[in-house]
Amino acid sequence: MATTKKKKTLASHLTDFEKLAGTILLVVYLAALPFFAGPLIDWFCGLLGFSVSRAASNVICFYLLFAAAVLIFHSFLYQTSQTLFKALEHCCKTLGLSLVFFYGLNEIVYRLSHLLWGNPTNLNDAALLTQLTAAPRMMAIVVIFLAPFLEELLLRGLVFGWLREHSRAVAYVVSCLLFALLHVWQYALMHQDLSYLLLTAQYIVPGFIFTWAYDHSGSLWTAVAAHAAVNALAVWTVLA
Repeated sequence: MATTKKKKTLASHLTDFEKLAGTILLVVYLAALPFFAGPLIDWFCGLLGFSVSRAASNVICFYLLFAAAVLIFHSFLYQTSQTLFKALEHCCKTLGLSLVFFYGLNEIVYRLSHLLWGNPTNLNDAALLTQLTAAPRMMAIVVIFLAPFLEELLLRGLVFGWLREHSRAVAYVVSCLLFALLHVWQYALMHQDLSYLLLTAQYIVPGFIFTWAYDHSGSLWTAVAAHAAVNALAVWTVLA
């Protein structure tokens, strides 16, 4: 008698602890980091009798979040690394396709958004440019390595992987929207201008491509590599 094997979903790699602790870390990353992380680091350093630059403060915050993420998701990271090693060729091909699709689709969306509502200043990019210029080495570590790892782990590994167990379409929509809002919501709030949320359109393509890279390859490291490659090219363009 023939038997069938139920396909294991990406979410099946997440433990209950990873889901709970990961959700808390996601809330911290989305809501607390933009406004409270810097002042907290400055306050703590002040207690110790010294001060750090804004770039150094960002690096410290990201290193702390990185350490917390590895501790929380160590089991998931082991599983997704195993997937990478078992299907390395497939993951590499997916990475290549992701970068091709990214630069093609991103250019189309950018031009369409420019036609529809002009070319408003991207304050997230402007802030990163300022920090990269002030402390290129420290901020390059954040932009190329730490941020891609954390964002892919939380938005693709946790959010997409968890929701995909129930609905792939919902998982794509939610993870992409969260990725887009992550880069713009604080500026819309700071300037009390909801029209700034229109800039989320610029992040829909990256969010979709990185999600697809994970979904198609089965390994989170494919999405992390794609995200890191895109950011690395942007950093190189700025610093060059």
